[in-house]
Amino acid sequence: MQHKTFKYRLYPTAAQEKLLAQVLSVCRHWYNMCLEERKLVWELEHRFVSKAEQEKTGICYRKTFPKAKAVFSQTMQMVCDDIDKAFKAFFRRVQAGAKPGYPRFKGYHHFDSFGFKQYGAGIKVDGRRLKVFGIGRVRVRWHRPTEGTIKTARICRTAGQWFVCFNCELPDPTPLPTTGQQVGVDLNVENLLTDSTNRRVESPKHYGKAQGKLRLAQRSLRRKKQGSKNRRKALRRVQRLHERIKNQRHDLLNKEVHHYITGYDLIAMEGLQIANMVRNHHLSKSILDQGWGYFRERLTAKAANAGRQFVLVNPAYTSQTCSRCGNLFQDVTLSVRWVTCGCGLSLARDHNAALNILYRATGQDVSVNANVGACDHALFRSPRL
Repeated sequence: MQHKTFKYRLYPTAAQEKLLAQVLSVCRHWYNMCLEERKLVWELEHRFVSKAEQEKTGICYRKTFPKAKAVFSQTMQMVCDDIDKAFKAFFRRVQAGAKPGYPRFKGYHHFDSFGFKQYGAGIKVDGRRLKVFGIGRVRVRWHRPTEGTIKTARICRTAGQWFVCFNCELPDPTPLPTTGQQVGVDLNVENLLTDSTNRRVESPKHYGKAQGKLRLAQRSLRRKKQGSKNRRKALRRVQRLHERIKNQRHDLLNKEVHHYITGYDLIAMEGLQIANMVRNHHLSKSILDQGWGYFRERLTAKAANAGRQFVLVNPAYTSQTCSRCGNLFQDVTLSVRWVTCGCGLSLARDHNAALNILYRATGQDVSVNANVGACDHALFRSPRL
């Protein structure tokens, strides 16, 4: 079985929106109380507070505070789940030697969702509307039908807009028919991508194009008085601009994912360390604007569902190596966009890199340089269905 999320836009009335904001406020305060309890108990008694203990405390919390009584009991339990997951992730990062990232207290602008453990308990579809405990029947835009069985639900607020996300359980998907085609994909800053068939996708630079509007909106926000209604309106304008940029980027990348998943049995890409690359302040904005991490994440997930193989190869020397004879080019900097070799090869630098990526993924690497030959193994291969 697999799980899939379906997201729909909500259109609450002004009164319903006020109630939804109140539920968020109660859940945020409860989250911060749970975090404070765990910190104090560890400092004073050197022991961990379990999720079950905090769920029992939540019962008393709902009885004590009048506003908390209007919040569904399982919603309070979901907050305990969230704080428990945050600590488990913290301990996992500590054990892995990564940056720990201790759970933080949530401010008003950093807590924007609350959930329901079981569909039908506190939330359910009622005709063309969504019936929510303590809120009423909320209008929904059903732009597509759900699939499978709805298990859990979560209501979230993004840039002043409300959405509901249904987590559905579906049977395992049927693999797509094979095509017999393989492709290597080179991600770069100049273009969004270039593949081994010499297909180029120009970078739309969504963030770069919107910087002028963002600059004006952020200046307007900075001039507004703290806590005023005008500041909230200005903040919402900035949030919606960022949301639009994100949606434009995701729309393009999802279309590219669909193109490669439906057309190729094997998709190869460089296993780039994006977190390290963005430390370069000259390239960080361009790299993040491309959305490489999201593109790789979606390809990994969709390849597993479609029965395709997604391979990440070692990125060392893919641009500096001749894809025909394997010789290493000399003095190939980022400004060099066309490469030539004594063997007669002459093609675009990114096309050459995409061919090398494909050859490494399929075990056909022709590298003769010792440093390159040591890098012809795949770093990651997605599981086949």
